[in-house]
Amino acid sequence: MSRIGRMPIAIPAGVTVEVAENNKVTVKGPKGTLERVLPAEMTITVEGATVHVARPNDLKKMKSLHGLTRSLIHNMVVGVTEGYQKRLEINGVGYRAAKAGKVLTLSLGFSHPVEMTDPEGIETVLEGQNVIIVKGIDKEKVGQFAADIRDKKRPEPYKGKGIKYADEVIRRKVGKTGKK
Repeated sequence: MSRIGRMPIAIPAGVTVEVAENNKVTVKGPKGTLERVLPAEMTITVEGATVHVARPNDLKKMKSLHGLTRSLIHNMVVGVTEGYQKRLEINGVGYRAAKAGKVLTLSLGFSHPVEMTDPEGIETVLEGQNVIIVKGIDKEKVGQFAADIRDKKRPEPYKGKGIKYADEVIRRKVGKTGKK
C-alpha cells in the first residue's frame, strides 16, 4: 500500500472539497478556489472532515497514481488555506528588479531589460531591489513561474552572479590562476 496514498487528508474549517464525475475535484477556501481533474481510476471519497483516496488494484501504475492523487489534493487544500511562495535572490553588480503594475522588469546585464508579466493567480512582490517573492494558491504555477524567472539568468559557479532560490546553495569553482 502506498504510504502517502493511504494517509487521510484533513479538511480545515472554512474549506470545502467537492468531487464531481470523472474525479473533478473542487477545493474552495479563504484564499480562493482550485479545480483539477484527477486520474479516473482512483476512488476519492469525502467523509466528514477528511478525504480518502483508494486504488482499484496493486499494479505499479496504480500504486504511483495513488500517492500522486493524494498529494495533489493535499496541495490544493494547503494552497487555498495558506498559499505558497518562493523566494528568489538576484546577485550581481547592477542586477536588479523593478515592479510596475503586473509587469516585473529585470536588469540582468543584457543590452535590454527583461520584462515578465504575472500570470493569472500569481503575484510577485519585491523586497528591496534584489529579492523577488512569487506568491499564489496553486503550488505548480508558483513553482513554474519562479523557475521561469530563474531561467532568465541562472547563477554561474565562479562569482555566483544570477538569479537563485533563497534556499539554493551554489557550488563554487576556483577561477583561473596566472602563469608563473
